Amino acid sequence: MADLYLTNSLTGKKEKFEAINPPNVGMYTCGPTVYDYPTIGNWRTYTLSDILFRVLVYLGFHPKFYMNLTDVGHLTGDNVGDADTGEDRMEKAAKKEGKTAWDIAEFYIKDFVESFEKLNLTKPEKFTRATEFIKEQISLVERIQKKGFAYRIDDGIYFDVSAYEKAGFIYGDLSNLTEIKEGTRVEPNPDKRDSRDFALWKFSPTDANRQMEWDSPWGVGFPGWHIECSAMSMKFLGEQFDIHVGGKDLKSTHHPNEIAQSEAATGKHPFVKYWIHGAFLTVDGKRMGKSEGNAYTLHDIQNKGIDPLALRYFYFSSHYKSQINFTWEALKSAQASLNKLRDHVLAFKENRKRTILSEDKLDKTNALNAKFKIALADDLNMPQALAVVWEVVKSNIPDYDKYDLLKVFDDVLGLNLGKVERTVKVDKVVTELVNQREKLRKEGKFDQADDIRKKIFDLGFTIEDKADGPVVKRR
Repeated sequence: MADLYLTNSLTGKKEKFEAINPPNVGMYTCGPTVYDYPTIGNWRTYTLSDILFRVLVYLGFHPKFYMNLTDVGHLTGDNVGDADTGEDRMEKAAKKEGKTAWDIAEFYIKDFVESFEKLNLTKPEKFTRATEFIKEQISLVERIQKKGFAYRIDDGIYFDVSAYEKAGFIYGDLSNLTEIKEGTRVEPNPDKRDSRDFALWKFSPTDANRQMEWDSPWGVGFPGWHIECSAMSMKFLGEQFDIHVGGKDLKSTHHPNEIAQSEAATGKHPFVKYWIHGAFLTVDGKRMGKSEGNAYTLHDIQNKGIDPLALRYFYFSSHYKSQINFTWEALKSAQASLNKLRDHVLAFKENRKRTILSEDKLDKTNALNAKFKIALADDLNMPQALAVVWEVVKSNIPDYDKYDLLKVFDDVLGLNLGKVERTVKVDKVVTELVNQREKLRKEGKFDQADDIRKKIFDLGFTIEDKADGPVVKRR
């Protein structure tokens, strides 16, 4: 295993990664709340998680990776500074779309998984849905309560931050939460013992019907937003594991609360050794948000005819710790660069002939390979890794070795460079012949269809029948 250095939000420093049980690595990523389509800002975080997973594998580690899907308990008050207030996002979306909350979850989970594949993100061992692990969440709240770190008020069971601190724990390891004053954006809850306390279990309102609610030792209700990640990550990765990934927005409350409730229950510190946070994405230099009309989704990208992998390539242009500014021009430039790279890879594939490398070119190949690995190991420096890719393209090593080297690099890049095929510009005459042949085949007129195949061949093309339709190639 090669050395890997990561910026750990827990310490604020770039540190050498030391797995708890090498070469095994436990890794968890905070996934989406499935009430709407993820934005391109969200997808940047999930791409960061994917790159980290791929780099771990590339460097010889054996990561075990899970990602949650929040389908209950994330309240709208999170937008204004108090995640324990407001409507449940799932219930709100259900009212808006005239569906059940369960239908909302199914629809957006299906879309998320499909979009995950479009960006060529590595699937986790399991997408853990909060509603599938209610029992585990209740059990964890009970453990916290038995340790004396929870109390009951009218609207739920709350975590007691003051009791946690009196027991010798430090609250707010990832952010300076002790200086955050409640009430600057929302009215404080007068029943909470401390403004920093947060809900572990919420009671169903008596004046409204909830679609998602469960029996518990404290009454009918639903889990608080934070408890799901602790319960599910510990179920699959243990009470202490290696890496937790998320967006920078989760650094202020969600992740510190995860740490507090987990360590309160287990008594073990640290809950997670390395916290990795991706920076924000702006759009045209402005904050991204629905109110701004610029909360673009992957569907918006595709509707403009842009390959989702061009968005992946665009993310590589900036380090994950640095804010990146999205513009349509920048994305189109990424698409052009990706197309150019694909053209080079295809040319290397078609022109490759195995030759015995001279000593100087062997040294150069090895040096390029080493530079790529060094870039990855240095806190996932994707801009530098991408620079090495283009250095390979422009080098004088044989095409065979360029192709093989880029295919190896693509194990991390995930741009599907090994699947590149020659695109064919088919003129109108050939297109009409292909359509005629398809019509004849559907009518069972295979002899006539074969005659058209010959005409297509005479025009310089071959046609290959596949399950999803004919593929035309220049012969």
